[in-house]
Amino acid sequence: MSNDMYVVCLDMEGVLVPEIWIAFAEATGIPELRRTTRDEPDYDKLMQYRINILKEHGLGLKEIQDTIATIDPMPGAKEFLDKLRAFTQVIILSDTFYQFAMPLMKKLGYPTLFCNTLEVAENGEITGYKMRVEKSKLSTVKALQSVGFTTIASGDSFNDLGMIQASKAGFLFKSTEKIKADYPDLPAFEEYDDLLAAIKKVILN
Repeated sequence: MSNDMYVVCLDMEGVLVPEIWIAFAEATGIPELRRTTRDEPDYDKLMQYRINILKEHGLGLKEIQDTIATIDPMPGAKEFLDKLRAFTQVIILSDTFYQFAMPLMKKLGYPTLFCNTLEVAENGEITGYKMRVEKSKLSTVKALQSVGFTTIASGDSFNDLGMIQASKAGFLFKSTEKIKADYPDLPAFEEYDDLLAAIKKVILN
């Protein structure tokens, strides 16, 4: 199969950039905001919980964006993406929001990103969010497959497992000990070079 038939689907937070909510929890000193999809598999429940905490503390989009401006991609992430994009198509599939992600995409050289949108009131309060589609990562991978692409996927959290398991090849990257133990059949990597080599092997063999 020629490598133009492949699309590599990568998670964003925890894989290419640090977890935004953890950085914000540290910046604000609100430990409850440290919860991520690694802790809570139900994304809707997690987001409602976060929105309620923001409301309680009078925090809005601007405060989160101020923290995001200080975040850099993980060391080696941009180089990894550049090497990957030199030989295959890459789409970043994330449950984050465009209002959060764009400054980070700039630092990564503007790769293609599919994510969701926040609903924000005029005063900057986050009132809700709009998911692009249910189970967006898995749905996107299935849609790509339906138009003739072969997918390879990698991520670190519960919400990445669907796309990883539905793809021709799937890898855990910088995941938790629990997820690695629960899914021993999924190859797990900690270093970009190892993930790059594994993807290359699938595509170029």
